[in-house]
Amino acid sequence: MISDEYLVECRIDDDDDSCDADEEDDMKIQTTPTVPPQFCSNSQVCINQGQTRDPYGINDHLKVDFSDVLAEPVSTHSYDRVWVYSSIGFESARIWSYRCLTALCAIPVSCISGCLFALLACLHSWCVMPCVQMCHTCLPCVRSLWMSLVNIFIVPVCVSVAHCCSGIYILYSKETL
Repeated sequence: MISDEYLVECRIDDDDDSCDADEEDDMKIQTTPTVPPQFCSNSQVCINQGQTRDPYGINDHLKVDFSDVLAEPVSTHSYDRVWVYSSIGFESARIWSYRCLTALCAIPVSCISGCLFALLACLHSWCVMPCVQMCHTCLPCVRSLWMSLVNIFIVPVCVSVAHCCSGIYILYSKETL
């Protein structure tokens, strides 16, 4: 199902045949709508301006700016050029360090993550779910066997203990001195 953000609004006004240039710009219809990501093939680029690589906000806590790390109090300020160059140095070091580290680590980590998730999917498909299905299939037989064992061994013992204890009466009384 396509969400509403991919629908195109088309205003049709048959009564007014003359339009100003501004109205014509407003009435233009987008001729090539953006392709939703779920319908993109591997060869298409589906990253729009509004989309990010973190659509669910998993790493929102990593959005760090220069002012989040360094700040000068009102009473003491360094030279403006020092502050500007420090900000440029911080941002450049942060961006290029991230790019270099991801160039080194992204492919191995993604391969390891892919293998891990493939292993988990394989174990879930071939070990966990067959065991669960066997339990659901065999559970009525096991339940009837368990009920038979309980009725043969445990119920008579509990009934005997109940008869023995049924003759015991305990009275509580408060003695005042």
